[in-house]
Amino acid sequence: MKHLIIWLLLATGAAQAQTAEKTIRICDASGCSDRPRSSSTFDPAASSDPEGDKRIAALTAVAEKDPRAAHDLGLRYFRGDGVPQNTFQALQWMRSAGERGDLRAQNALGRFYLSGLQEMGADPAEAERWLTMAAGRGDKEAAKLLPEATAAKNDEQAAYRWREAHRKTWYGYWYAGYPYYWVWGPTGWYYR
Repeated sequence: MKHLIIWLLLATGAAQAQTAEKTIRICDASGCSDRPRSSSTFDPAASSDPEGDKRIAALTAVAEKDPRAAHDLGLRYFRGDGVPQNTFQALQWMRSAGERGDLRAQNALGRFYLSGLQEMGADPAEAERWLTMAAGRGDKEAAKLLPEATAAKNDEQAAYRWREAHRKTWYGYWYAGYPYYWVWGPTGWYYR
């Protein structure tokens, strides 16, 4: 009988040890619990900033109607300001603004295409197109860059050297040189 009790205690202890190896104690906002080791608690879709999500949703709604807000949203996606940094979304919103006539967006698109974005290489012909539009509307910066885009379109090696010489400077300029049209206030987004 004594051996049976010892055996039961050992078997129970081994079963508990096996269960303990398969679980882990997790403490989070909902409390502490033992969970399977294979469980996942990270949800990348879950937001840690619901107020920020509300602001961006409101700006997205405005951006669908106003090209200046689309420019701002593109700039925010490029900078990662209040949204995850996403150069594809930045380019999409900037193109939306440029196609609807926003001068600053047309200039920005010329720069984007001239210098290239992270995963997207440069496209001097597209840069020339956007810079021509902006320069034709009186943008002095676009008028200065237009000959560079034309030269880059005609000579790839010269374009590469030019991009490499200007890329770091331009990335800094994107973060400080372009102000937003729209700002968040106590009653929502407003144009300043």
